[in-house]
Amino acid sequence: MSKVRVLLADDHKIVAEGLRGLLEPEYELVGIAEDGHELIAMAKELHPEVIIADITMPSLNGIEAIGQLKKAGSKAKVVFLTMHHDVMYASRAFEAGASGFVLKHSAPDELITAIREALKGRTYVTPLIAGELMKLYKDGAGSEKEVSGKLTSRQREVLQLLAEGKSAKEIGRILHISTRTVEFHKYHMMEELGIETSAELVQFAIKHGIISI
Repeated sequence: MSKVRVLLADDHKIVAEGLRGLLEPEYELVGIAEDGHELIAMAKELHPEVIIADITMPSLNGIEAIGQLKKAGSKAKVVFLTMHHDVMYASRAFEAGASGFVLKHSAPDELITAIREALKGRTYVTPLIAGELMKLYKDGAGSEKEVSGKLTSRQREVLQLLAEGKSAKEIGRILHISTRTVEFHKYHMMEELGIETSAELVQFAIKHGIISI
């Protein structure tokens, strides 16, 4: 019987290699992506059954990458493995199409449990935030998520790269769009969000989990 094919996305090589040792006895690790764009490309090429992704990655964060993959028709089960305790990250992860959410400092067997549950069509949330997440859903997601939800997927890509300190020219090269288009997205975001400076735009990206510090 063939092993379940797993794709890992984490830009920390030590973490990735540690996960390799944890996963390989039970699963076939088909590749390791180091940023969100690489994750999308490798998932489309390798067709994994499970994707284990970090949230904080350069160029394109894990949540945005998974959201794009799901919109493109990916059937892979997704488990996020992250250091972020904030339930807003978990909420956004499940909205993007995740089946599991595990914290990096949890016991290693919790990740294996999350993968098994995902493959059974179930949802797994680390017990460390499960209560908070249920309360969030019960109370409603809140105005912050509604505000960040105004942005398109492309705008959030541009915003992450701006917050990482990339110039409009560099962003254009990464996303294969013109510098003028990058500036248009930036201007439109600032107008939509009622933001007046680039510094405020970066603060917005940090506050809403588009990039972390």
